[in-house]
This record gives sequence, structure tokens and C-alpha cells, in this order.
Amino acid sequence: MAYADLREYVAALEKKGKLKRVKKEVDKDWELAAVCRQLFKKIPPQNRPALIFENVKGFSIPVVAGVLGASREIYAIGLEADSVEGINRKWDHALGHPIAPRMVKEAPCKENILHGKDVDITKLPIPIWTVGQDPGPFFTSPYVITKDPETGVRNIGTYRMEVKGSNKTGFLIGKHQDASWHLRKNNALNKPTPVAVVIGADPSIGYVSVSKMSEALDEFAVAGALRGAPVDLVPCETVPLEVPATAEIVLEGEIPPNALEHEGPFGEYTGYMGPAGNEPFFNIKCMTFRNKPLYQAFISQMPPSESSCIRGVGREWPLFKHLKDTLHIPIRDVRLKEAGGSGAFLVISLKKQFEGQVKQLMYGAWSLRTGFGKITVVVDDDVDVWDDFAVDWALSWHVRPDRDIHIETNVQAVGLDPSQAPASVPQHHPSRYIGSRVAIDATRKHEYPALSLPPKEHLDIVASRWKEYGIED
Repeated sequence: MAYADLREYVAALEKKGKLKRVKKEVDKDWELAAVCRQLFKKIPPQNRPALIFENVKGFSIPVVAGVLGASREIYAIGLEADSVEGINRKWDHALGHPIAPRMVKEAPCKENILHGKDVDITKLPIPIWTVGQDPGPFFTSPYVITKDPETGVRNIGTYRMEVKGSNKTGFLIGKHQDASWHLRKNNALNKPTPVAVVIGADPSIGYVSVSKMSEALDEFAVAGALRGAPVDLVPCETVPLEVPATAEIVLEGEIPPNALEHEGPFGEYTGYMGPAGNEPFFNIKCMTFRNKPLYQAFISQMPPSESSCIRGVGREWPLFKHLKDTLHIPIRDVRLKEAGGSGAFLVISLKKQFEGQVKQLMYGAWSLRTGFGKITVVVDDDVDVWDDFAVDWALSWHVRPDRDIHIETNVQAVGLDPSQAPASVPQHHPSRYIGSRVAIDATRKHEYPALSLPPKEHLDIVASRWKEYGIED
């Protein structure tokens, strides 16, 4: 049964032993971020819980973090998948069988409504994430809802939002994001862009918000398919948009046309400070929220992180489908490594049928509009892409550098990639968006000698008798 809201989902995590309550008072301006970073540093993924900070100094609103992607196991619970492997089945079904949202008239997110000067986002426990570097608090998990002014198709995206006052934030919307196209179309008409920002919702909303899919899809419909039931939507109070009825907090307002001001820098998913620049800003006209709301944050910054986990899981399956089902390339598996922020470092295993197929595969992966695979490694289908040692082994002994390394220049780059330009170069400078990619063909090109291992039957016998050797308790 679909989670009704964030609260019901948090309760499910706790029931499954995947939530820890932090009762100690924490300071949102330095301590909360440090606790979240130590969570990823000290606890291995399979044991890593989500967190709820119940006592944030100076605030009555709890902060939940890691609830979507402290680990892939938590991601599976969010999708109500039977296993980590079941995540792909859920996404496969959702992309092919969207469920249209359902409009309702009354909603919990309308339990409190503030307009105009009564709006004050500084009363929310918005953390400072990179102390001494970020200019102030940032929203890291805003589900930003916009609508194409020509087609009416809705989009949900997650973009950093710098707090600039009681009713104003900055925005950093990537140059090739759907919301950026909506903004450009409105700017061309000199019209403001209506925006609704949701803070805290049932997990399906968050998962579609950070995933890549066709711009023709209504992402609320994909969320409905992920959760197995329509998303209930309610009209906003002041802008022509709709938001989830059970959202914890909603901010409504507009981005003024053709207006920019200074934004950033911010500690980004690359593990480095993302540059500052002149960016759009968001004037908030209305704020609605539930009684006793939860404030949801994504743990981002240096990978591994929650944001790199949920981006990777949500992006790997559409990429796999594109390569295998659309292009009919016989791949076995796809992995976007977290070290690359689940984007820059791509590993694919291939059951190679002919010479030249690796090049076909690399261009197929790069053909998506996502900027995947600045570094793309292709291995044989008997190499496990999830085993770092196995991939390193293939790179070491299956590659002849003068023959097997392919560099593609003058291609789309990721603007936040710190290798593109010095930190002093502002965001959206042209030098940040044209770069290069490398593909390494780590498949075998000829017959190889036998593996230097004991025979498999001997290994199997010893494995079945392992306890007899007294080596491991």
C-alpha cells in the first residue's frame, strides 16, 4: 500500500530498524551537517540509518535527513520494493505505466496558510551545510514544480536554493534542466515563471525529482506509478500550479523575468565548492504547511552521500533501458559510481559480439541528454561492475592505452565540474559547458590465457567445508 505521506514513511523506516532518533540538542548552523557527514563516514551502507533530529536549537520543527537514500536498502523501502534488485523492476513498470494524478479540494498541506509579509522561511530549521564556505543556509531537498508554458507539462526538479531573506531565495537551475527551459520560454515573453516548492512529501515525489526521464512525461504520473496509486494534488493559493496534498511545507511564488542576482557558492555533490554566479531568484508570495510539520533535507556535498545515492539509483535504470531495449546492445549491467557523484564515472558490462561494439556502446550512453560518463569504462560481461577490485583488474590487464582509450572533445560538460574552470570563473560561463569525455575499452580483444586460480571444483569443495578450517568465527 502506498505511503500516504512523509510521516507514514518515516514510521515505516523506524519499524524496519532504519531510522535513528537524535534526541540531543543540535545546532543547525554547524552541528547538524557534521553529524550527517559522520553518519556516512562511520557506518557502512548496509547498516546506515536515516536520521530525525528531534531537538534543533531554537526551533520546534524536527529535521529528517537520509530518509530517501542513506543507502540503497533505504531507497528500496521508499519504493516498497522487495529488495535492492526490485528497485529496477519498480522503475521499469513506472516509466511504462504512469498513473495520472488525482485532483482534490482539501488537503493537509493547507492546515496553515501565510500570505505576503507573514511568510518567513527563516523560521524553518534550514541548515548551513559547508560552514565557512556557504554564504548561509541552503535548501537541499526542494521539490521545485514548474510548468511548460507551451505544453502545460509539469516538471519536478531539485535545485539548490540559497536563503536570501524571509520571503526570498536564490536558485541554481542547471542549463539543461527542464525548469531552465520553462524559465527561458517565459523570459522570452517577459513573463514571470510561477514556481511551487515542496519541502517534505511521500518518497516517490523525491525520487522522480532527482531522476532523468522524458520531458514529455508528467512526473507526478511517474510518481503515481512508483507508489502504485495516484498522487493527490491540490491547487496552489497564488500560482497556477498543483502540489501534493500531503506535503509538509509548500512555498508559492514567482521567478521574475530576465532578472538575475548573485548566488552561491555552495558545497556541491562533486565534493568541491560549486561556483557563485548571477542566477534567478524566487519571490515567495505564500507559504502553506501542516500542523507540526517535518523539515526534510538531503545529505549532499562530498560523496558518498544521500544525494549521490538517489541520483544514481534513479538514473541507472533509464540508462540501462536505453542501451539494452532501445539500442539493442547486449549489456549486462550499468553502474554510476558514487565517487563521480553518480554521473561522471560510468561502468558498463557488455557481452561483446564484434569489434567496434564498444564504440557503439559509448556513443549510445553519451547520446542521452544527461551528461553521463565523463569517464566511461566498458568491461566484459563476466566482470562485476559493482566490484571495484574486479573493474580495476580489468583496467589493468585488458587495456592497451594506445589502442583502447578514446577521447571525445567539444561535448556537453557538467557546469559544476570543478575541472572545467578555476573557482574564480562564475557559474554559467561558457567555459564550464563545453568539455571532453573519455571511454576506456577494458574488454578482452583476443584469447587470454587461463585464470591463475585453483580449479573451481576445488574452491567449491573448500567453500562448503569452510567452517571446518576454523579460520573464521
